[in-house]
Amino acid sequence: MRTVVVIDPPRADIDDAETLGGYGAATVHEALGRVGYLGPEFRPAWPGAQAGGTAVTALCWPGDNLMIHVAVEQCRPGDVLVVATTSPSADGLFGELFATALQHRGVRGVVLGCGVRDVADLREMRFPVWSRAISAQGTVKATAGAVNVPVVLGGQTIHPGDVVVADDDGVMVVPRTDVPRALTASRARLDKEAASRAAFRQGELGLDRYGLRQRLPDFGIEYVSYEQYRKENGRD
Repeated sequence: MRTVVVIDPPRADIDDAETLGGYGAATVHEALGRVGYLGPEFRPAWPGAQAGGTAVTALCWPGDNLMIHVAVEQCRPGDVLVVATTSPSADGLFGELFATALQHRGVRGVVLGCGVRDVADLREMRFPVWSRAISAQGTVKATAGAVNVPVVLGGQTIHPGDVVVADDDGVMVVPRTDVPRALTASRARLDKEAASRAAFRQGELGLDRYGLRQRLPDFGIEYVSYEQYRKENGRD
């Protein structure tokens, strides 16, 4: 691994990232064809956290948060700091002091492939953090890693400048070059869901709205009366 800090990589538009963050992880994930989701193990440190921002990445060694200190300097307003480790680690690499520094710089949140601590403080600060673990285990600052290089979390490659969308449903990444498509597809999905919501409030069934009723025989689904079911299953 090259111990390098890449300065000022290209970023997606901040306003676009914020818009996608408002749409939410599930909506954007579905709109893009169910890609980019980091998986259910990445959970918010406190309920209601939401963020949409551009990725600044840090690659750390397990139990060592030196490169988070290095990465803070590279963060701008509207960024989301994304931290990966070179091998699995659940140690609490990030806490309230880091959050204070990042909040001052206008950072919208942090996604950790490791652990977080000081959860009560983070909740009180309303600083959004997603992680794979909550752990009081402390760290050292002894081994060099890298900043603003591609990292992998939850099987997804995250490049600096990509858009990170995170909320109570989890975390997903939108490649920087795919942001225009994500915006268009997500808006269309929201409009479609709004129309369906209005129809359901009027009593329409999903079976009919989604054209499922005529497909039920293809699934082998039969409608039988209770009496017929009892007879066929020997319940007389």
